[in-house]
Amino acid sequence: MWSGHPNMSIDHGVQFSRTFSWLQRHASSFLSVLSIPYGWAVHARGKFYDDGWLTSRRLPCPVISVGNLTVGGTGKTPMVMWLANWLRARGQRVGVLSRGYRRKSTAERLLVSDGETCLVEADEAGDEPYLIARNCPGVVVAVGKNRYDVGRWVFDQMHIDCFILDDGFQHLRLYRDCDFLLIDALDKKGIQGLLPRGRLREPVQAARRASAILVTRADQASNLTEFLLSLHSEIPKDFPSILVRFDCQFVRHVKTGESRSTEWLMGKRVVLACGIGNALSFRRTVDCLNVSIINVLEFPDHVTYTDDRIERIRKLARREKADLVLTTEKDGVKLAPYLAELEQWWAVTLEAVFEEGGEHAEDLLTRLPLNFQRHA
Repeated sequence: MWSGHPNMSIDHGVQFSRTFSWLQRHASSFLSVLSIPYGWAVHARGKFYDDGWLTSRRLPCPVISVGNLTVGGTGKTPMVMWLANWLRARGQRVGVLSRGYRRKSTAERLLVSDGETCLVEADEAGDEPYLIARNCPGVVVAVGKNRYDVGRWVFDQMHIDCFILDDGFQHLRLYRDCDFLLIDALDKKGIQGLLPRGRLREPVQAARRASAILVTRADQASNLTEFLLSLHSEIPKDFPSILVRFDCQFVRHVKTGESRSTEWLMGKRVVLACGIGNALSFRRTVDCLNVSIINVLEFPDHVTYTDDRIERIRKLARREKADLVLTTEKDGVKLAPYLAELEQWWAVTLEAVFEEGGEHAEDLLTRLPLNFQRHA
């Protein structure tokens, strides 16, 4: 017969609590130590490129990169779409190169759109490239790990005047003529430490490689001036102030694609569901739409939706007697195959808008070796 102490389970609980408290107290120091070898590796890689031990390969036309320093969302996708449509409106034949993160297709090079038709679905292409292809008519979109190889493949079979490199700030193997670096005004902590202690892919000082720094979600930051002062103190280079916000003009039905103005949402009870890098920003955007947010479900960035996850959202919406489910466009393209046309699931569409300094970004673009009159 077992004759252990009757309070054994309680003792284990106390021990676990003490261990967890110890881990919490020492986690920051432990992660800081792990950040050191990561920092060395990042610095060495950058040094190899600076000193010519590693070289960037050039495509036969200008390349414009849109990227960031941190993991997680800074608004790259709406910025890529703004850039692609801006160039397209000025007669340029534009190609977008993306890695296609978490796509199901294993092809080394995949054409998502030929500029006329989306050739694959979101799960094959990756949610962001598919969204760019759908929202940027006339723009070629291709994915692959080696962006030079994919770009050369596209250029050799299509008429391309310039490429946009999506999430390309760290992709040093491909030469770029213009580097737009996005930094999220809501993520002050994110730029204060390297992985895994913080969210930085490389030190803030790497921003000196950028052609311009675009501070996104500037309209949502309560301490924007303090954030900008902190940023400028960290970066050893003067940049003009370029501030960007993301506006919602309408919502789109996830299944049917029907669009309605944001006024239609007024007073409705909604459940939010999203799997993006910055769920807080999504919540703040919806807060401005005069709806009643009754519950929120957050999933990891680039989440793969399953029947179980979809049913979890449905049950929550039914329990809360919600009028509809609101999600992001990026989530919407992955949710669509699971839904019926009568289900009230709508995606919030975002458009990049310059609050300040947009002329600096446009000036950089017009100085590229492109003939903006050629196809006008």
